[in-house]
Amino acid sequence: MTHKVLAFLVVLVLAAGTLLTSCGPAEPAGEPIKLGAVLPLVDITGDQAAKAMKLAEKEINAAGGVLGRPLEVIIVDDEMKGEKGAAALDKLATVDKVDVFIGGMSSGVHMAQIPILKKYEKVTVWIGAAASVVCEAPLEGCDWYFHLHPWDYLQVQSYIEGWQAITEKYPEVKVDSWFVAYEEGAFGSASFAGFEALWPEVGWTVDGESFKSSALGGGDYRTVLRHAQDMNPDVFIWVGYDADALPIVEQAKEVGFAPPLFIGSPPGWPADFGKSPLAAGVTLYGMWAPSISEVSGVSKHFWDAYIEEYGSGPATYFAPLGYTNVYFVVEGIEKAGTLERGALIAALEETEYAAPVGETLTIEPSEVIKHQGFTKQKILQWQDGVQQVIWPFEFATAEPKYPFPAWDAR
Repeated sequence: MTHKVLAFLVVLVLAAGTLLTSCGPAEPAGEPIKLGAVLPLVDITGDQAAKAMKLAEKEINAAGGVLGRPLEVIIVDDEMKGEKGAAALDKLATVDKVDVFIGGMSSGVHMAQIPILKKYEKVTVWIGAAASVVCEAPLEGCDWYFHLHPWDYLQVQSYIEGWQAITEKYPEVKVDSWFVAYEEGAFGSASFAGFEALWPEVGWTVDGESFKSSALGGGDYRTVLRHAQDMNPDVFIWVGYDADALPIVEQAKEVGFAPPLFIGSPPGWPADFGKSPLAAGVTLYGMWAPSISEVSGVSKHFWDAYIEEYGSGPATYFAPLGYTNVYFVVEGIEKAGTLERGALIAALEETEYAAPVGETLTIEPSEVIKHQGFTKQKILQWQDGVQQVIWPFEFATAEPKYPFPAWDAR
């Protein structure tokens, strides 16, 4: 082989290596683009949302970052306390100098955060705070604020739509009378107000009573359960947090209360709730369930990637919401080509993101704010330890089991 031929082959090999290298994503470089998240890490919703956000960060950086720069998601724990949530935003803005605020869960915490958000007027994309009273007046005209979680009245409207569809398809299911047990904070009180306002319009009766709830531990629900038992409703629903879930079914069994429909409505469930025999037949609301991965490729990717990263799957829909939170903002930044606030707001208004909750996220005005994302919850049911979707029917993974089984029949 001549020296000329050898040199020619070396050039070919080097060129091929350069070509192969250039086919992969470029390593992100420069100052990171920073998203500042505030979440309740003491609660399963915040813990799993935070993990999903870091998963999204890892995937995005592996794919080349954002505008060629690395993405950094900085997470601060609000401990489910308003003053901690407000202080977290101050820290993220002044110390970490984040570009965008994301995150959130509790409505009560968010009430304390709104003055801080208005002080900085950074683009904010929030995934929590369902109580519309939080934002009706305080955020009027704040075009930099985006809200992805359905507001309480939107959730209630979707429940009406869902139960009307279910009772039409399954006439044996009755939902004419309701008893609502609700935590006495902003989340529960606003939810009950929505029931009181909208249920009579469709011919359903509603009664209710509040209870004390804590994100760190359950309480005594026997009094409210006995009052519900005296009412003998078609539907019993409790609105609270994951710490209430096991104690409330245990105490319902203790007092012998097994209504035809037993519904729980926390933002997240204990990771092991489905393992309890008391979970069988409990109906719930949520934006997502693991079973959706059977009918949605995007959801399956998220589910598989989360398990690969953390060793087990998420138990709350705030996990895919956290993942969506990061990806939606990043797609908006890429679309805008800049972090300039006006351009980013305009880009987010036009961004469509196929989310792992099984729906495409788009932004439209709501009755409360200019920039609202998702507008519906799904109706699910615990069956054989798994959250199955029973409505909307296009996402359904099982038929509803009705009525709720008697405690001594398990």
